[in-house]
Amino acid sequence: MSARHLLAALALVATPALAQVAPTAEADVLARPVGRGEAFSQADFERGTLPAAQARGALRASDAVGREATRALAAGSPVRLTDTLPVQLVRRGEPVSILVHSGALTITAPGRALSGGGMGDAVRVFSNATGRTLDAVVSGTGKVLFAAS
Repeated sequence: MSARHLLAALALVATPALAQVAPTAEADVLARPVGRGEAFSQADFERGTLPAAQARGALRASDAVGREATRALAAGSPVRLTDTLPVQLVRRGEPVSILVHSGALTITAPGRALSGGGMGDAVRVFSNATGRTLDAVVSGTGKVLFAAS
C-alpha cells in the first residue's frame, strides 16, 4: 500500500463521524406476536417509540380491534391497514349453511365456501344438495344467505 493510500485510510479512521439521530414518534405497537387470521384485541397493543417513518400509517389500537391479521406480525411492530381485514366469518374451503328465505319459509342446505368474507360480504358457495355454485351474502359465522329469485 502506498503512503498516500495509508494516509487516506488513517484519515477516515481518525475523523469522527457526525451522528445523525432519526426523528421518532409514539405509536401503538403489538405487545405480542400475532398470527395470520387472529383477531386483534386491546390487550395486544402497547405504546412504543418508533422511527417516525415506521410509525407513519400505523393504526391506533382502537381502529385495529375487531379486525384480523392478514399475515403474521412480530411483537413491537406497528399495525397498518393493509395488515388487517374485517373478521372473516366464512373462510374458503370451510363448510357453510346456505339459508334461503321466502316469506316465513326458511330452507337450509349444506355447502362449502369457495371464497371467504366478513359480515355482509358477497361470497361464492358450492351447494352440496344441488351441486351448483351460488352467489350468497355472509350472514353469520359459517352461514350465508342466498336470495332466491
